[in-house]
Amino acid sequence: MNDENKLNEKCAVFGIFNAPGIASRQAYFGLFALQHRGQEQTGIVSTDGKKIFFHKGSGLVSQVYTEKIIKKLSGFAAIGHNRYSTSRGTSAKHAQPIIFNNTVSFAHNGNLPSTKALEKFLKQNKVKTRGDSDSELMAKAIGFYMRKGMSLSKAIKKSYPLFTGAFSCVALSSKELVAFRDPRGIRPLILGKNGNETIIASESCALRTVSATLLRDVMPGEMIIISKNGMRSEILTKAEPKFDIFEFVYFSRHDSIILSKSIYEVRKNFGKMLYKEHPKIKIDLIVPVPETSIPAAIGYSQASGVPFEMALNKNRYIHRTFIEPLQMDRDKKVKMKLSILKNLIKNKRVGVVDDSIVRGTTSKQIVKMLFEAGAKEVHFLVGSAPVRFPDFYGIDTPRQENLISAQKTIEETRKYLGATSLSFLSIDGMVKATGLPKKRFSLSAFDGEYPLPIFEHEKEISYKYNICE
Repeated sequence: MNDENKLNEKCAVFGIFNAPGIASRQAYFGLFALQHRGQEQTGIVSTDGKKIFFHKGSGLVSQVYTEKIIKKLSGFAAIGHNRYSTSRGTSAKHAQPIIFNNTVSFAHNGNLPSTKALEKFLKQNKVKTRGDSDSELMAKAIGFYMRKGMSLSKAIKKSYPLFTGAFSCVALSSKELVAFRDPRGIRPLILGKNGNETIIASESCALRTVSATLLRDVMPGEMIIISKNGMRSEILTKAEPKFDIFEFVYFSRHDSIILSKSIYEVRKNFGKMLYKEHPKIKIDLIVPVPETSIPAAIGYSQASGVPFEMALNKNRYIHRTFIEPLQMDRDKKVKMKLSILKNLIKNKRVGVVDDSIVRGTTSKQIVKMLFEAGAKEVHFLVGSAPVRFPDFYGIDTPRQENLISAQKTIEETRKYLGATSLSFLSIDGMVKATGLPKKRFSLSAFDGEYPLPIFEHEKEISYKYNICE
């Protein structure tokens, strides 16, 4: 359930080249499909080869753009960005793409845990950086080299060693659309094609909205350059892949393909592995917490033979609750988002499946609601391992002290939730469900092993919470 008690992806990016007259429209449809990765600011920049045109705003994609606005964003190429707001606020001024040199735009999904080297470089070259985000600093470094006469792709290649962290980016000049990815490939980025149109997107689900076909993932450490001369690839650094497994757990849309794997099938496998690891729980029906948990619940049901029921239903007309938790009773907030089909669960031993537990407050309310509706027992089944460590690579993560599994044992968490039992999928079970080797993943949210330095954030981490159970 996508709310303040879940982790949130910060951004989505989209790019399209060689789509004369419809580039911004295609970007609109692509961003619409990627709203699960960022729902509070959005922006599109387009070019006709001479000028750039742009529009940014706060709100959903459908709220920010109108037909009139889309028509003004003319040209044959465009890039777009969706953002989930963080501590910097919800103002549209923080929306991307970032425009620099009045001719080039840049959009970034990810996070640089430290920007000290980048800031030092810019300061040495007398580029003002006060109050800039990591994305703005990256754009300024690229812009610095472009002012020296370099093309966009050459400026990115020159700037690339200054970027330390997770980044899947698109950039647009009058002549080139460039996509590039960090050496670990922590955040996703894919390449697609529709006739003469070349598309870059955070996920493959965006391709269907523009009638495009998935070609492949952009590789870690790779730069894709798209121009009127065609498309070429350049390897900027040695790849050391460490894809964030949370993309499979929660972030990516069911219908996306990442690392040649179906997100939907992997999530079903999470559920199957969850049953395999915890086969002795006696339950009468399986109920998913909508919506990302549905495939895992289906997988559990298929493996166990326990009937699947959509006894919890999400109000589809609620996007975000604008009354903050401190202003409204949390129980009421959950009840606004979820309703229970009492006739399905009355006097039943209910197995409720969720993709993860972060703070635990929503999970606690769901358990309470199920008991109030007449459930005989409530067994809470989680299709991932306990989240015990924050992320510093592009996910809006609570501080470690706010992660319930960093503070409590599984038994203590069960008591807090009020559940009859509480079962998590193991880290090894998660990996096995993907069908990919363990070394391919970043598992930092679960094991605290960060694939890239987190610099000054080290002091925020305590490994005493890494409870082995």
